[in-house]
Amino acid sequence: MEEISRMKRERLLGLRKAAQEGGGPERVKAQRGQGKYTARERIERLADPGSFIELDKFVLHKCSQFGMEKNKFPGDGVITGIAAINGQKVALFSQDFTVFGGSLGDAHAKKICKIMDLAERTRIPVIGINDSGGARIQEGVVSLGGYADIFYRNTRCSGVIPQLSLIMGPCAGGAVYSPAITDFIFMVEKTSYMFVTGPDVIKAITHEDITKEALGGAATHNEKSGVAHFSAASEDECFERLRELLAYLPPNNSAAHARMPTSDPVTRDNARLKEVVPSNPKKPYDIREIILDVVDDGRFLEVHKDYAGNIICGFASIGGIKIAVVANQPLVLAGVLDINSSVKAGRFVRFCDAFNIPIFTLVDVPGFLPGTAQEYGGIIRQGSKLLYAYSEARVPLVTLITRKAYGGAYDVMASKHIGADVNLAYPTAEIAVMGADGAVNIIFRNELKGLTGAEFKKKKGELVAGFEEEFANPYKAAELGYIDEVITPEETRHRVYQFFEALQGKKKAGPERRHGNIPL
Repeated sequence: MEEISRMKRERLLGLRKAAQEGGGPERVKAQRGQGKYTARERIERLADPGSFIELDKFVLHKCSQFGMEKNKFPGDGVITGIAAINGQKVALFSQDFTVFGGSLGDAHAKKICKIMDLAERTRIPVIGINDSGGARIQEGVVSLGGYADIFYRNTRCSGVIPQLSLIMGPCAGGAVYSPAITDFIFMVEKTSYMFVTGPDVIKAITHEDITKEALGGAATHNEKSGVAHFSAASEDECFERLRELLAYLPPNNSAAHARMPTSDPVTRDNARLKEVVPSNPKKPYDIREIILDVVDDGRFLEVHKDYAGNIICGFASIGGIKIAVVANQPLVLAGVLDINSSVKAGRFVRFCDAFNIPIFTLVDVPGFLPGTAQEYGGIIRQGSKLLYAYSEARVPLVTLITRKAYGGAYDVMASKHIGADVNLAYPTAEIAVMGADGAVNIIFRNELKGLTGAEFKKKKGELVAGFEEEFANPYKAAELGYIDEVITPEETRHRVYQFFEALQGKKKAGPERRHGNIPL
């Protein structure tokens, strides 16, 4: 009996050892040679020490074609389980490139689906560490079905639990669509890639010669396509960014938000902001200066930092209240709204609304970007996504107009008319259909007709000055109740905190419907 017990124990230890070794020493060595951690090392570095509980360690594939029955590894190329990050319970999976190139087969897919189902039932975030060559060709349509099973779960979990994707190697073909449905995507410079079809296929079909890095590297997807939200120089930095993001997110859509620890007084004044907004309405300035001076301890986690720089999105806290920030950036394209910035901010607003994160909107916008490229690209449809997102939002909305709020862009940027709870303005705010110069050219074209030289300049200057006196200020809107309060820059932090504190219990019911039809 003791001999049988010893043999069973040795079998268990042998299986555990095999699972720990992944695809074997040579493949592990190759993985590290590319500057990448193994699947298990990634979990160890991301999760709180000693918190990981593994599931399905001994799962094997059942494929018996192409010699696959002789080639099996415990776990089948993906590690799944429960862990803690910053003390927050999470479900996660980590694909192992040393086993079949991290390719997804039936057993591999079922393990991922199982951990996602557990995350949905227990209402905890799910984190995917992706390092995969795509569908396992030897398993054919079963692999494709496995991807579809994952996509379906991504969609069911959307808006219920946060879903975060770390791209730690190649992510090709069907493998890119699961991360695309998730809430935030992290990439690592020089070692992670995402593309539907790789460079070889592109060269064969379109004769374009392009590298993996240029086609689908971290820089490409963070700066050009907008597919990824964060870029890191190393895997360790990527883990740190994810931990930072997770600190601002609730575990699910019905959980109460814990306050962010801070010793920054809510009554601290913002004296340095008195000089930030230029008196010249055409002079640019960095809206980040306002954000960083207003939020707790100058901590601001920017999302999509390298994409559509004319609008800024990110997470912070004020008086410990976790908030999202959306702000026009006058340093880039004068803060104008265009296709990319509208889509970027629209999706961010919808995420925050899904997880009950209050939104602080800073407005300095001259309008929508004109031009054929924007019109042909669908600015009417694309721009309305941001309008739709704000109008649909039920979370506390506090808006601050720092300078320009012109035309339809005034409406779109969380105006009172589309549901904002509190709308504030600096004395420098200008709320109008358009700027004074353009308005005068239209309104007073008859008076200016026929005038030339000094006479034209003098007359137009008088008309512009009169228009600015009437409209280049926040007081007309305040008279109508569109602006709740005009505040000085130095009192920004305290006033914004007071309003978010007052709005903590906000409840807003939506209409009875299955869902709206956002202009995708």
